[in-house]
Amino acid sequence: MKMRRMISIVLVLALAMTLAACGGSAATKMTMGTGGTSGTYYAFGGVLGQYIKNHAGIDVTVVSTDGSKANIESIAAGDYQLGTVQSDVMAYAWAGTRSFEANGKIDSFRVVAGLYAEAVQLITMDPEIQSVADLAGKNVSIGAPNSGVYFNAIDILAAAGLTEADINPQYMSFADSTDGLKDGKIDAAFIVAGAPTAAITELCTTNDAFLVPIDGDVAEALFAASPFYTAYTIPAGTYAGQDADVTTVTVKATLIVSADASEDDVYNLTKAIFENIDAIAAENGKGAELSVENATSGMTAPFHAGAAKYFAEKGVTVATE
Repeated sequence: MKMRRMISIVLVLALAMTLAACGGSAATKMTMGTGGTSGTYYAFGGVLGQYIKNHAGIDVTVVSTDGSKANIESIAAGDYQLGTVQSDVMAYAWAGTRSFEANGKIDSFRVVAGLYAEAVQLITMDPEIQSVADLAGKNVSIGAPNSGVYFNAIDILAAAGLTEADINPQYMSFADSTDGLKDGKIDAAFIVAGAPTAAITELCTTNDAFLVPIDGDVAEALFAASPFYTAYTIPAGTYAGQDADVTTVTVKATLIVSADASEDDVYNLTKAIFENIDAIAAENGKGAELSVENATSGMTAPFHAGAAKYFAEKGVTVATE
């Protein structure tokens, strides 16, 4: 009897080992950091997470966060494996500058792909504010201290000949900014996200809010000082009451992954996104900006080997180190 029991145990263990060798183990689990619930990162990240789960077999949990810097730091800490970030903040992390200067550079992430344009949207309800220069002396929301939005605002103010001291800065989230505009607590707000942005859509639908252009000499000075910005047009009709195109500037929303993620997993999740562009676009308008060309251009940090493998199959070589 004892011999029979021992044989049974050995057979069960052997079967378990065989199943594991044949891929019977649990799917890879990843947490994706995005942004605030009223921003584009969170909504678009949710769509990407579903396609990665359904087509790459990776169990992705999408969470709301404080945005780019928090996502990079959380990947470095091992809490997240994926994150959506602004391309400029990614550049700061890789170089150890600006918001990453105090604690040093972070290089524990790699690029998966550029996703879509993140427009710098200067929103107001004050008819006296028609340009960046008109922000002088006004109460202006410029994002959380050391956030991507904060540095975008500082860069644009500088291009217009202003400093943080020339305005009354308020450090608010997107949702708090729109509430502040409605309540008259602030005069304008910088919001950096794919357009249309839910927070701005809601504001423009119920209030006489409008976008202030960032163009002309201000834009030229910005491009000269910080070449990761590019010009961008928000088409007429993007928001209620917007009767004409609005010219502004943009950085790029980028998907990053832990450098420790396996090549197979990153190859599969990259393929899951770029082989399903039309379906993703049908669920979220930002999907229409997905392309191999957009995904692989303008990156200031190296790509993960798994993503590079996918893009190589499409005829595009990217740097991995």
